[in-house]
This record gives sequence, C-alpha cells and structure tokens, in this order.
Amino acid sequence: MSEDKILDVARRVIAIEGEAVQTLLDRLDESFIRAVRILYDCKGRVVVTGMGKSGIIGRKISATMASTGTPSIFLHPAEGSHGDLGMVVKGDVVLAVSYSGETPEILSLLPVIKRLALPLISLTGKPTSTLAQKSDVVLNVSVDKEASSLEMAPTASTTATLAMGDALAVALLEMRGFSEEDFALLHPGGTIGKKLLLRVEDLMHTGEELPVVSMHTQMKDVILEISSKRLGITTVVDDKERLQGVITDGDLRRILERHGKSFFELRAGEVMTKNPKTIDRDALAAKALQRMELYSITALVVPDRSGRPEGILHLHDLLKAGIV
Repeated sequence: MSEDKILDVARRVIAIEGEAVQTLLDRLDESFIRAVRILYDCKGRVVVTGMGKSGIIGRKISATMASTGTPSIFLHPAEGSHGDLGMVVKGDVVLAVSYSGETPEILSLLPVIKRLALPLISLTGKPTSTLAQKSDVVLNVSVDKEASSLEMAPTASTTATLAMGDALAVALLEMRGFSEEDFALLHPGGTIGKKLLLRVEDLMHTGEELPVVSMHTQMKDVILEISSKRLGITTVVDDKERLQGVITDGDLRRILERHGKSFFELRAGEVMTKNPKTIDRDALAAKALQRMELYSITALVVPDRSGRPEGILHLHDLLKAGIV
C-alpha cells in the first residue's frame, strides 16, 4: 500500500467517525434530559455494563463518571450472571451499553434489574431492540456505517457511544457543580491533584532542618549554617527571633568579592537581604511556585503569625513533589 493510500484510509476513518459523532447532536432531546436527571438523582452508584467492545467503552464511561463526581462501577455482564450481580443493590441505576440491543449476557441480567426496581438506561444503535424495549430511557447511538471497509469491526459506533457517555458525564459534572478542588480529591496522584491539594506546610523544611542565624552571627558561622542545612539559604532573626532577612549562598559570593579579606569580620545583620519574600504555610504549593518564578528565586521563607520563621520551601521540594 502506498503512502498516499495509507493517508487516504486514515482520512476516511476520521471523517466517518467525525460524522457519526456529529449526528448525535440531532438526537439530544428529552430522552437525554431524562437520562441525566435519573443519573443525577441516583442514591447509589451508576452500574455500567457492556460486553466485548461495548464493555470496553462502558468501562471508560464508568471511569469518567467516577472521576467527575458520579459514583460508578463497571459490571461485566457474564460475570454478573455468575454471582457479581451481588454488587448491584437498590438505589443503583443501570447503564447498559449494547449496539445491537440483543446481547445475551446483558439480556440475562434484565429480570434481576427489574426485580430490584432499578432504572435502566440503554445506549444502543437499535432503538427497537429487546434491550431498548425493556429500558426506561433509550439513547440512540446508531451510525450509518462503520469506518472499517469490512463494515464489521465496531469503529464509528463505539466512537459515537463513547461521545454520548462523555456527554452524560460532563452534564452531570456541571449539574453537581463539580470543582477543580473536587477533581483533585479524586486524583491525588496526578499533577492536577498535587497542584490543588499540596500546600506549603506539606513540603517546607522545619525544626532542625530550618537554617537560622542571629543578626550578630559572624560570617564563618553563617557559612556553616547554610552548608549544614543544605538549602542554599539561611534566615536571619533579631533578639526576639523575628525574621529580619535572609542570606543565600549567592549573597556570600557577592559579599566576598566586594569585601575581600574583611569578609569574616562582618555580621549577618550587615549583609542580609532585608524584607525577604515569604509565603503562608497554608498557601497552595502551586502558588509558591508562581511566586518563585515571579521573583526569580529558589526559596521562600514561611513565617508564623508572630513573624518568626517556621519553615523554608525550596524549589527542589516542588520538583520532587511533581508540582513543576
């Protein structure tokens, strides 16, 4: 097959699948609204079920709902007939995915679904199928043709079904007022979750790790404090332990160049940078990163309410936490 032919095939597939999704726009009617309201009012979980390729799409729909505020599980219909139906309880809503609407494994579940009086929503390409007739709400995901030249492999139909499932999930997300913070709580291991959940207090260096010198400390001891705490910076405090300034390892180099041999005769209070950049302990770590970038610095001091330094947050801490 030539390179042009390969690209022609790809363009045809994408065009057919794009058209299949576009067609769904004309089918968004009262049935879709009813489905969303049933799902929104669900007191239990949305139980998604599907077999084969429809099952794979069903798993994705279930996962999307679960991650956006709609409790959901996936039930394999064949396993359901052999005991897993015990996962389904009163208060749940069943969302069945079957393009033909005649999948035997799904049809075998219908008596139990009805016995439990569970609302049944179907995503099917055959609105007159057995599944559709037994459903409370039918969402039509039929397509004119599949993208495969064999017209056998589910392609356009699975794409359309997935798009309809995403439409349900996003509509529910917005009805619930699901926020970024809510999303972060369900994704603590992801970058978004870390940016929205991790706070300065979770990452800052405190206690014995916190470098502190007084304004009267000699430079040789300032060097020892910066070197031993290995943060490239030390806080400078007054007699009441209130933050007065900072000295960085970069400051040390510049001071040495400027003062030469008299360097070791200086005191911390004479060379410190006054009014250092600070951040509150309960601020988001992402905000700390923004502040560092704004001032082109690599560390922020965290003072308490009395103005005493209680922590230092370093850029390396943000890098290790995956905030950057």
